[in-house]
Amino acid sequence: MTLPPFLTLPPTDRVRSPRTGWTRAHWEAVADRMLDGLVPYASPGFAQYRLPGRNSWSGVVSDGLEGYARSFLLAAFRIAGAGGEVDVRLIERYAAGLTAGTDPDSGEAWPALTDCSQQMVEAASVAIALHETRPWIWDRLDERVQARVVDWFSGFVGHRTHDNNWRLFQVVSEQFLASVGAPFSQSDIDGGLDRIEDWYVGDGWYTDGDGRNFDYYIGWAMHLYPLLWARIAGEPDGERAKVYKERLSQFLATYPHFFSGDGAPVHQGRSLTYRFASVAPVWMGALTDATPLEPGVTRRLASGVLRHFVERGVPDERGLLSLGWHEPFLPTTQGYSGPGSPYWASKGFLGLLLPADHPVWTERELALPVEDADQYTALPAPGWLLHGTKHDGIVRLVNHGSDHYGFEPSGGADDPHYAQLGYTTHTAPNAAPHAWRHRVDSHLALVSPDGTPSHRGRIHPLTAAGRTASSWHTVTFPAGNGVPADGQSGTEAETVPGTAEYRIETTSVLHGPWEVRVHRVEAPAGVTVREGGYAVAGTELPWGESGRGWACARTADGLSSALVGLYGWDEDGDGSAAVHREVEANAFGPHSAAPCLSSGPHPGGSSVHVTLVALSGDSVHPRALREAVTVTVLEGDGGTGVRVSFPDGTVLTA
Repeated sequence: MTLPPFLTLPPTDRVRSPRTGWTRAHWEAVADRMLDGLVPYASPGFAQYRLPGRNSWSGVVSDGLEGYARSFLLAAFRIAGAGGEVDVRLIERYAAGLTAGTDPDSGEAWPALTDCSQQMVEAASVAIALHETRPWIWDRLDERVQARVVDWFSGFVGHRTHDNNWRLFQVVSEQFLASVGAPFSQSDIDGGLDRIEDWYVGDGWYTDGDGRNFDYYIGWAMHLYPLLWARIAGEPDGERAKVYKERLSQFLATYPHFFSGDGAPVHQGRSLTYRFASVAPVWMGALTDATPLEPGVTRRLASGVLRHFVERGVPDERGLLSLGWHEPFLPTTQGYSGPGSPYWASKGFLGLLLPADHPVWTERELALPVEDADQYTALPAPGWLLHGTKHDGIVRLVNHGSDHYGFEPSGGADDPHYAQLGYTTHTAPNAAPHAWRHRVDSHLALVSPDGTPSHRGRIHPLTAAGRTASSWHTVTFPAGNGVPADGQSGTEAETVPGTAEYRIETTSVLHGPWEVRVHRVEAPAGVTVREGGYAVAGTELPWGESGRGWACARTADGLSSALVGLYGWDEDGDGSAAVHREVEANAFGPHSAAPCLSSGPHPGGSSVHVTLVALSGDSVHPRALREAVTVTVLEGDGGTGVRVSFPDGTVLTA
């Protein structure tokens, strides 16, 4: 059996790269393997790459264009970074694709750009790639082909995109039109750049469109395209570009805290199948001299991420990127994800545009924050806490602010990659539909008598400072199933339609390797309060054990997830603890397990529930923790306070 990595790599350099061993030559080798792996799936004129895998909702032709456009980004960075000194067939393939893709009689023509069409996304990649390879591709195209390319791009002018990061696709594409002397709309460009100002929330953070949409799109879209626009416009130091650089620098100041010692990014948000696109803003900071990071940190972070995936089979034995994380896993994707979608990972190779003698390639690698010491990082703009532990390299994201809803969600479903209380570099949510309907792992739910768990829904952030963050959300129950609507008794609820809303407020406090969660719950009589810890997963069935007020699951390689009930779980009465298991539900392996606690039937009204959450590469002893950590609930005029006392004498309040 062949094991990853599925490609031949250059020798490591432990002098220049003591942390990863990787150099620029490794990046070039991975890029070349990915580009070569696409060739067997090319259409005759190389305008489309019809890759194996589930098609997107846009159809096979759009998916074929996606394969071309996104891999063209990778080819462009490789070509331009080498000054054109690459295998000439690489240049010829993408030039031929432009010829056939814009020829309506070729049999492989690209779909026209229409309002809010997927082609708009792909056109932006083509525009960026054409700009970066201008001397080797655009300038050498036949004038008739250039005219057809311009005609295709002109579908952007005056047309509508989705009101989120898509506005920037129009910006860079029309700026490319301007750069080649073709008709364009300055109001489209200015309007798109002006619109992102409405989404800037401070500290280097944007939300992707209206609402609280915080994830990796902030780095690989909201920060990336404005500065790519500046490159195409020839205004790298213009007034707008100065603002974008300052914001990117602020963003990058804390961005390394999202990455573990083994190079894994925190597994949160949508389009995670883009994988190492997560390092694009790090490279952009170096490319535009807009980074607070030392060159050795930049390369350590970026090479660590790429190496992490390569060593886990990405690209696969065919040289392809699959729809998934380490292995194919469709719940990591969205309906718009087709087999070419993962090639937005090409953005992660932006660093190849930096010359080989740039300090980011020549200086010695430096440690990531989590490799130096335990880390606690509050990010008030997205409402997050980042928590890294040096001994095991794990980074945890405590989520009190990102929910992926618009301003006024109406009947929208919550998403496992946004709705959970926490995400980490070493775990993923049980995201498959058959598992997510249970809403157990990293979730606090009110469970109705018929077994239906509540959704987290809209998250209302309250605080994020130091080692503490808090938020609240409402739980809406439909009348029936024994849950009363407003002003009704339980009996009436069985027959009278209506709904009732109940508030849950959660405060997270970090101490050492642990998170303590304090839940202030309003609930109807008869429901059960249930909380789950992180789901650990692997190829083997995780070990699991539970006792009075605690539960723990552990993988074969020693990753442990534990949940300890410190207060309010009726441990001496009707409460229970268990290990919840799922199959084929998790991006990290077919077998997953999460510890969970359940209260007895709720009496109705207000209650307080306090839990200790642990995820560690070391041994965890939840029974001992339950005995050693004590909680005191304090009633006062300001509401219910909680004091938590730890074995080392530390006392925290929430």
